[in-house]
Amino acid sequence: METYDLFIDGQTCKPAGGEYFESFDPYTGRPWARVAKGGALDVERAVQAAHQAFKSNAWRGLTASARGSLLRKLADLIALNAERLGAIETHDNGKLLAEMQAQVRYIPQWFHYYGGLADKIEGSVIPVDKAKMFTFTEYEPLGVIAAITPWNSPLLLAAWKLAPALAAGNTVVWKPSEHASVSSLEFVKLMAEAGFPPGVVNVVTGFGQDVGEPLVTHPLVAKVAFTGGEAGGIRVAELAARGLKPVTLELGGKSPNIVFADANIDNAVKGVISGIFAATGQTCVAGSRLLVQRQVYDEVVGKVVDMARTARIGNPGELTTQVGPVTTRAQFEKVLRYIDGAKREGASCLLGGGPATHAECGDGWFVQPTVFGDVTPQMQLAQEEVFGPVLAAMVFEDEDDAVRIANSLPYGLAAGVWTENMARALTMSKRLEAGTVWINTYRAVSYMAPFGGYKRSGIGRESGMEMIKEYLQTKCVWIDMGNEVPNPFVLR
Repeated sequence: METYDLFIDGQTCKPAGGEYFESFDPYTGRPWARVAKGGALDVERAVQAAHQAFKSNAWRGLTASARGSLLRKLADLIALNAERLGAIETHDNGKLLAEMQAQVRYIPQWFHYYGGLADKIEGSVIPVDKAKMFTFTEYEPLGVIAAITPWNSPLLLAAWKLAPALAAGNTVVWKPSEHASVSSLEFVKLMAEAGFPPGVVNVVTGFGQDVGEPLVTHPLVAKVAFTGGEAGGIRVAELAARGLKPVTLELGGKSPNIVFADANIDNAVKGVISGIFAATGQTCVAGSRLLVQRQVYDEVVGKVVDMARTARIGNPGELTTQVGPVTTRAQFEKVLRYIDGAKREGASCLLGGGPATHAECGDGWFVQPTVFGDVTPQMQLAQEEVFGPVLAAMVFEDEDDAVRIANSLPYGLAAGVWTENMARALTMSKRLEAGTVWINTYRAVSYMAPFGGYKRSGIGRESGMEMIKEYLQTKCVWIDMGNEVPNPFVLR
């Protein structure tokens, strides 16, 4: 097994405690790499390096155009290394090679996009109501950003944070998930190759309590950008609040995929499959709640079951595989508990319902694509995020009923609507409490489109033009052009 060290101040370095942990390949169920187990001392080194870089002329002295040029050069290097980085991610998290390589090939667009925005951050002159005053605003970087990323799409979700943060002139300490750290450590080497000054981006691997908490609470960290589960997001928000630090939180969801009777049924079925099985259900926007209008419920659910039954399950490293393993043993066991609970609650298991034991699955952590019918909105399966290949199908009567069921949970990350009636599509997009609403499609994202959640699914947005302001602070400058200072005891 290859051993991976931390990356601090432009170079690899061993963890202060001298400890390493094993990264497991979900397909084989065996360790494939050793990764540095960082701690508070390593966080201190990384934050200090990022702080010094933020203050240094090598970074702060760059023009915005020069920063943008570095980001675009990094984008080109990512494109050249996309196949290799995608393969590493598949070993790390078990997601399909086709999916991971497609994600990495798309990542350069974030760096090109924000590289182009870097020198277009403009303040404004304000025509204030005070005579002889010249007043203007300018935007300045925050400082050191803590970026904490999950295991399901490590590099893509890191790009959503790194690209705007760096374009705005910040520096970063990045903590990847302990379940998928290797691609991050390989990725950061490209930043040095692109010419980023030492300390601008640092990677400290390890566990939440050892690395995440001291990183979030460090007094030199100005903002935290986190993607992960709800419990982790709550903890990050609590710790950040002690230092009055802003946070961007992209958390979990329990997204509804809503099929009306007037939909193109075949397209809707493909969208349902894409929403829950394409990534083995391990995506925050998984369309894990299938809401179908009564008139077409049997037809839609039947076709979903038929298509899901044909899914090729097995080695995620083969491009023909359609469903891969669950990323961790703990998550594998959690998914199976949800399946058992749904059976006890009276849901009808129409497909799957247990571990996958095909020869193609080897010794990995595979769960059969599973579809439950006769699910009611009150069941645990319809209430909680499973994060696995498990679909809960429910009936609705009309638009009001669909909206009531869809909005009944404290989550609001995404929703899908399938209808040929554009008036209904626009009405539903307005009424659904979700940060992203897909009409006649699902799982579409872009570097140009904002992404984030309503309610307990998160705070703030990622991607899009406005996102760069999440990593900036506004300064207002007043210049008195008069010749006389008025009464100093009275507010101007």
